[in-house]
Amino acid sequence: MMRPEFYLLGGTLLLALVHILWAGNARTKQYGTAWNVGARDAAMPPLAPLPARLLRAQANLFETLPLFIGALLGAAAAGRLGWKTEVGAHLYLWGRLLYLPLYAAGVPVVRTIVWMIATAGLLLVIAGLMLG
Repeated sequence: MMRPEFYLLGGTLLLALVHILWAGNARTKQYGTAWNVGARDAAMPPLAPLPARLLRAQANLFETLPLFIGALLGAAAAGRLGWKTEVGAHLYLWGRLLYLPLYAAGVPVVRTIVWMIATAGLLLVIAGLMLG
């Protein structure tokens, strides 16, 4: 039987794809299909607020995603999966899932609180790796 952490990891990877596709779609709506299928060498006007926020949210996820993956796989390899990694993976995925629409909508304070919850989840997974 597969541990819940790996289902949560799979969900997080699917969320990463949603980030990529949503941000790409928003930029294509602004710049057009020719930009999307082209070499993208020409200078373009600044992004409108929504595509810019989606791109920043994607970059924000991709800053911590390798840490989450590494900590979770490291904990699995070390035989240290347990309550810390499970709760941490839940907090990370669900926090990151809530973070995306909050960032897209431009919600200021709540977005940061949700980011802190997801980061606490990442720290729990790291604690599971290091402390068991």
